[in-house]
Parts: sequence; C-alpha cells; structure tokens
Amino acid sequence: MTTTVKILDGGFSGQLSRHVGAKIDGDPLWTARFLATDPDAVYATHLDFLRAGVDIIETNTYQASVPGLMRYLNVNEHESLNLLAKAVGLAKKAVDIHIQETDNLRKPHTRPMIAGSCGPYGAYLHDSSEYTGFYGKSVSRQELIDWHRPRVQALLDAGVDLLALETIPCIEEAEALLELLREFPHARAWLSFSCRDGQLLADGSIFQEVAVRCYRALPSQIVAVGINCIDSRYVTPLLKGINVNGKSSSQDFIPLIVYPNRGGSYSSIDGWTAVPDDHSLKLPISEWVDMGVRYIGGCCKIFAEDIKVIRSEVDQYCAKITAV
Repeated sequence: MTTTVKILDGGFSGQLSRHVGAKIDGDPLWTARFLATDPDAVYATHLDFLRAGVDIIETNTYQASVPGLMRYLNVNEHESLNLLAKAVGLAKKAVDIHIQETDNLRKPHTRPMIAGSCGPYGAYLHDSSEYTGFYGKSVSRQELIDWHRPRVQALLDAGVDLLALETIPCIEEAEALLELLREFPHARAWLSFSCRDGQLLADGSIFQEVAVRCYRALPSQIVAVGINCIDSRYVTPLLKGINVNGKSSSQDFIPLIVYPNRGGSYSSIDGWTAVPDDHSLKLPISEWVDMGVRYIGGCCKIFAEDIKVIRSEVDQYCAKITAV
C-alpha cells in the first residue's frame, strides 16, 4: 500500500526576514504587516518554499485577524478583509509562477495546495498566551467563534484549498473552531495544537484525549490533527499510541500533522527562548510516518533549505516502505 505524506512549508517569519532584512518578532501583526508594506517579499517567501518542494503553502495570515489588522494598521473592516484576500492572491501567484517554472518536471495533478493560516486568539492578544491558553477560561465560546469567523470566511471566499487552524493552546478554542467549521460544511481543515511538553496542551489538557476527540467529532472536515511550534523532541511522546503502527487500513486511523520548531522553549518567566539558525535539525521522519503522520513541515526557524531536506527524507522513506 502506498503511503502518501504531504510536505508543508517552514517558518514564514525566518524565511521572510531574509528578504526584508528587518526584525519581525515583537510586532503585534508579526509577518502580516508585510502584506501592506512589502507584498513582494511575501510572494518571494512563498516561492522559496515552493522551490524547496512543498505540497502545501500557508497564507501569511497567522496573525492577520480582522480586529488585529484594524487596530494595528489603522484600516477599516473592508480594508482588512481585502488584505486577507490579498494574502491568498500572493500565495496563488507564487503557485502559478512555480507551476510555470516546473511545467516539464511535475507529475500531473500535483499543483501545490494553499492552506489559509488561522492563528489562535492568543496571538492577537500579543502577550504570548498562545503558549498558555489562559484565555480559554475567560473568553466565551461564542466570542471565540465570532473572532475567528471573519478571517475564516475571507480565506475561504478567496479560494484557499483548506484551512490551517494552528497553534491552538486550549480545549475551549479547539471546540469553538469545530463549531465554526460546521458553518462551512464544504471546508476542510487541519487542527494543530500548542503543547507545553510531551503530554499536555499549553493549557494543561491531555493532548491525545483532546486531539482524538476533535478528529472524531468532525472527520468529514478535519484532514489531520497534530502539533506545531514545539521542539521536535516532544513530538514522538505526544503522538505515540494514537494509531497502532500507523496503519492506514484501520477504520480508526487518524491522520496526524507535525511541524516543529528548530528548537527552543517557552516559559512564563523568561518568555520564548530560541536556538541559533544553524542549530542542527535531525527529525525522526521514519518514526513519525510509522505513527501515522501524513503532513510534515516546519515552524519557527525552519528554512526553505531545511524543507528541501525533509522532502528528500520523506520521499526516500515512503518509497522504501511502499516497495516492501
């Protein structure tokens, strides 16, 4: 049986910084500001990852909520929605150009997909609460749904292939997103969580219990559940046991998604501590695929050249197990 693993892009901020030469971290809009100030750099960043061999790129909208754009760019709601549509347009342009570049090399029906990136409410708060999820107890489900809806609607209207609901730190926000997805029955999405260690969500919930429950609640729309923005050493203990030997023939198989950081950690005292850009990246690709991971990419400080290596390692391993 053929095992197919989709390759995602890497950390957008790190790759973008190579084009803009500016400090990006610390801005309340993070990379999304460049949709307004330097869209050519956003387009070029997408193209970097496409040339590295990805199957899916994410729009530059992780921190581009409608309230956030209105507040920090001093634009109105209509202009904010236009920026979200612009983000999708830049991704589509990059895919079109890449298709032209590789027209004679690509297999039929392998046009890269575009995932509309939707970061958590905590990213909008700009207080690192995407690593704690504390707001899950104070913000109502309806408030979370209403906050997410305009961006989800705008991205779908602009033609993304699926949604990347990512870095979700608390069970309350995950449940809100599931309820919101039901408003868009034709939409597909992955749900990726923010975890504090090898067992728990950022809010202290048990990751496996939450992830499995979310997938089984809406399997017709959720293409995968998993984790992102975490040190790769935590990935295996977080995922181990969700699937038995990663067998896709099982009726209970749950597709998993992983896009870790290069390294680093978050603490409430010291904040985010990252590793150098050249920190060695060694991912147990075969182990993850065997556990049922079907989407692999990178988050913070994972660059286009890293994704190219991941692409090669995944292809080699999938060819090996298919031949057995």
